[in-house]
Amino acid sequence: MKHATPLAILVISQLLAGQAVADMSIVNSRHNLSVSGPGEIRALSEDRICIFCHTPHNAAPSSPLWNRDLQPSNYVLYESSTLSATPQQPSGPTRLCLSCHDGTIALGNVLQPATGIQMNLELTAGRRSFLDTDISNDHPVSFNYYEALPNPELSPVIPAGLRTYGNGNIHCTTCHDPHDDTFGKFLVMGNQFSALCTTCHVNVAGWSGSSHATSAKIWFAGGGAGNARSVAERACASCHTPHGAGGPKRLLHQLEEEKNCYPCHDGTVADMDIKSQFNKISHHPVEATAIDVTGNAHDPAEDLMFLQGHVECVDCHNPHAANADQATAPNASGALALVSGKDQTNGIVNQVVYGYEVCFKCHGDSSDSIPLINRWSNENNTRLEFDPANPSYHPVVAIGRNPDMPSLPSTHEPQLTSTSMLSCTDCHDSDSSAAIGGSGPRGPHGSIYRPILRQRYDTMDNLPESETSYALCYRCHDRTKLLDDQGLYNASGHKQHVVDEHAPCSACHDPHGVRYDGNGDHTHLINFDSAIVGPFPGNATPLFYDLGTRAGRCLLVCHGVSHDGSAAFTYP
Repeated sequence: MKHATPLAILVISQLLAGQAVADMSIVNSRHNLSVSGPGEIRALSEDRICIFCHTPHNAAPSSPLWNRDLQPSNYVLYESSTLSATPQQPSGPTRLCLSCHDGTIALGNVLQPATGIQMNLELTAGRRSFLDTDISNDHPVSFNYYEALPNPELSPVIPAGLRTYGNGNIHCTTCHDPHDDTFGKFLVMGNQFSALCTTCHVNVAGWSGSSHATSAKIWFAGGGAGNARSVAERACASCHTPHGAGGPKRLLHQLEEEKNCYPCHDGTVADMDIKSQFNKISHHPVEATAIDVTGNAHDPAEDLMFLQGHVECVDCHNPHAANADQATAPNASGALALVSGKDQTNGIVNQVVYGYEVCFKCHGDSSDSIPLINRWSNENNTRLEFDPANPSYHPVVAIGRNPDMPSLPSTHEPQLTSTSMLSCTDCHDSDSSAAIGGSGPRGPHGSIYRPILRQRYDTMDNLPESETSYALCYRCHDRTKLLDDQGLYNASGHKQHVVDEHAPCSACHDPHGVRYDGNGDHTHLINFDSAIVGPFPGNATPLFYDLGTRAGRCLLVCHGVSHDGSAAFTYP
C-alpha cells in the first residue's frame, strides 16, 4: 500500500476545506450568475463564475481585473439634517458594486468576452437588489467616517472588523462581502439584534433599555411564519432599511412616518391598537402632510423655537428610547423618554422631565389653534394658561392655589386631594383608555370626544344635566357633592345653574387656567363663555368677584337674567 505524501495530504485537505467554504461562498449565492447559479437571474450558457466581475486580461483601466465598464454616472445622494459628513459621488468599491446594481448596464455586458454574456433575465426596477442611480434612499456611502464625528451615537473610532478604505472611507463593502453570503445579504457579520448596525451606531441614547430593543413580541415579516422574529431580534430593521427606503430621509420603510409604526402598533404585535385611535373624529393629525410633501413633517434637528404646525408620532415618542416605565403626575412616563419639549418658562428641554413639557412644544408659544370655546378672556397659549402665577389653574404644572376643594375626592378617583397634581393625559386621553376601565391604549392619540377627551364634556347650552353629560368633570369632582352645593353652601349654586337652568360647566369654568386681565376675579377657573354669558349693562365684560372661602358675587347677564351683584346673586 502506498502512503500519501505530505504534499498530497496538504492538497487534499485544502480541497476539502475549499468545499466547506464553497458551501457558504459565492458559488452557492446569488452572485453566482453563471448557468449553475442558484438565483433567479443567471446566464444561459456561461459556466464561469468570476467572469461577471473579474477578468485576468483586458480589464477596465480604472480598476485592475475589473470586467465591467465604468461609465460616468451622476447619482442622487443621501442627505440628512443629522448627517455631518458629506457623501461624494460613488467611488472605489461602491462604484464597482453599482456597475451592476444601478441597472444602467446589462448584467452580461462585460469587457471579456467582448461579445458579452447572454442572460435569462436582467436586474430591473422592482427587484430588491436594484438600486438605480437615485441612491438618496439608501445608506450613505463614499464618505469619510471621521467627517461624521463628533456624533454621540457613533463609535469615536472605526469599529474593528469593518473594512474601510483610504483614511476611513465607508463603502458598500464596509457592510457587505460580495464573495461570502454566510450571514445572508452578503453581510460581513450576522445582524440579529442589529449587531451590524450597532457596531457603528453603538451609543444610540436610551436604546438598550427601550421596548423596541427588549420586546419578545413576535413580528411576522412579510406575513410568513418562516419570517417570524421578535421585535428585539429585528431591532433597527423593524423601522429602518439600508436600501430602498420609502423616502429620502431617515431610511424608514415607509414614506409616511406613522405607517412605520402601524405594522406593530395596530394590535397585532404591540398589546394595544394605536392605529385605530387615529380614525376617531378627534385625533392628532399625524396623517397630515401639508408641511412636507414627502410625508414626514418632523425633522430631528428642527428648531423648537420656530416650529411650523405639524405632528408626527416621533414628536411625542422617541422610538429608540420609549419604554414601559410608569410615572406619577407631573413626571414623564417611559413612553416620553428622551423626547424634547418646552418647559413652563418656554425654555427648550432636550429631554423632558415632566409630561406637559412635550405638550407645550406645540400647544405653547407656537400654537395657532382655534379655541374650542370663545371666552371673555381668551388665551391660546396653553403654557400661559397653566402659569402658576395665574389666579387659578388645574394642577398640571404646580399644586393648585385653592386648598379648599369640597368636591374632592370622587368615588372614581378616591386618592385625589387639594394637593394632588394631574397630567395632561388625565383629561386628554382615549375614550377607551384603560385608565377609565376600557380596553384601549392610554394617551392623546384619538377620541370620540373633542378635543381628544377621555370622557364626555358637553359645552352646549340648555342641555339637561346627567352623569354622562359632564362625565369628564365628574371623574374627579364628585357629582353628589357638587350638586348638593358643598362647593357654594347655597341652594342657588351648582344645582340651580347646572340642573335647573341647564347651564354647562364650561359656561363659567375654563378648564386649563385663567390669567389675570383686570376684569373681576378669575379664581375657581372662572372665565365665562361669551356665547352664553354677557356683561351687565354699562360694563364691558361679565364680572365675578371672589368674596373669600366658598363665596362670591356675579355682575353679568346669563340666560336673559341680569345678575346685578345684589344679595340674590351673591354666594352664599
